[in-house]
Amino acid sequence: MYDKIKSGIVAAMKAHDKERLAVLRMVKAAVDLDHIDNKVEINDDLVLSVILKQVKMREDSIEQYSKSARSDLVEKETIELNILKEFLPAPLTEEELDELITEAIEEVKPTGMKDMGKVMGYLSPKVKGRTDQKALSVKIKERLQ
Repeated sequence: MYDKIKSGIVAAMKAHDKERLAVLRMVKAAVDLDHIDNKVEINDDLVLSVILKQVKMREDSIEQYSKSARSDLVEKETIELNILKEFLPAPLTEEELDELITEAIEEVKPTGMKDMGKVMGYLSPKVKGRTDQKALSVKIKERLQ
């Protein structure tokens, strides 16, 4: 993923796509900063977590700007959000998500709602960046009740 971002930077420079270039440079800088600050290796997990943080920031900004009627900033953040989403893995289908939840329940063998954290802990690494965590927790709650 890191190499894909770096090649995307080069392509954006060649295409004179300033918005795309700015977003990709920002992601690369955030990955490099995490790499240096936390002394971790640059891998797909690190890049994915940085992109997910950036996506969340954009979504929160869009919500705030919408409330304050700043359509110019909503548009800018939406463009950046769409660029970031290009680098996320394909989202899980409902069927795939249901299969993973079933697998997690069979593996963890929860005895009730008190074991929801165990099920979420089992599933989180498998679905990272591919589904909304809130929707996932709702589905798990439905199954555990």
